Amino acid sequence: MKRFAIIVNALKDRNLEETKRLCSYIKTRGGSCLYIISVDDKEGTQKVQAEDVPKDTECILVLGGDGTLIRAARDTVECGVPLIGVNMGTLGYLCELEETSVYEAVDALMQDSYMIEERMMLSGHLPGHPGEPARRALNDIVIHRTGALSLVSLSVYVNGLYLNTFKGDGIILSTPTGSTGYNLSAGGPIVDPKAELLLLTPINSHTLSPRSIVIDAQDEIVVELVSRRVQQDETAEVSFDGDHGWLLKAGESIKIQKAGERTKILKFSKISFLEILRKKMQTFH
Repeated sequence: MKRFAIIVNALKDRNLEETKRLCSYIKTRGGSCLYIISVDDKEGTQKVQAEDVPKDTECILVLGGDGTLIRAARDTVECGVPLIGVNMGTLGYLCELEETSVYEAVDALMQDSYMIEERMMLSGHLPGHPGEPARRALNDIVIHRTGALSLVSLSVYVNGLYLNTFKGDGIILSTPTGSTGYNLSAGGPIVDPKAELLLLTPINSHTLSPRSIVIDAQDEIVVELVSRRVQQDETAEVSFDGDHGWLLKAGESIKIQKAGERTKILKFSKISFLEILRKKMQTFH
């Protein structure tokens, strides 16, 4: 690998000092590099477009944290370029590199000494709005309440068959990669990120025994917002990897399924996911 692009969260790299230093290092080693800002220093999130990444790019280095890496993966997946995260924030699950190890990693990348791990993604679209393009998520698609502190009723269908109506703050549809994110906070299970499945986890379910449900990765899921009032004025927000997507009205639905694209994550360490998980569980015990 010789041709690099850097996607940077400028809130984590003030004045882009590390970004510019890394770009310079790559060029002194005979490579090419440019950088793209995904979050600026005014706390504004800028969506990175696939066309922002040069077509001959072989590797995307993401400077920030897990959130920056997730957004970069989602927004550049059409390029088919593998990514690796450089952690400049709190302890995360996805970013393998730290600021102190990134230069050694660049040397290894230039010597083609690395592995590529593929992760499944989710795709969501609105059946009632054919002109609205589908959106993707690496971590999760969340359908949740908005406004006043009231429950939402969400009816779930799997491959056209009715599963259940969940009443609560909403539901999370997560990939294995996202199992350590919001899904974990809501009491859902942790899954090896290389697995092929979907997790459905209720959020603050209005029941005494809320349970996550594991669904086959090939299944098609439809979630409908059901009205609980005569006015039928309920709304629910659909978020993709934590970013606002759409607003559902009573009677509207979203269709969710495994995306055709896959995120490629570069790796150096042969440490298993279970070992990483064990260390993190000890850290936060």
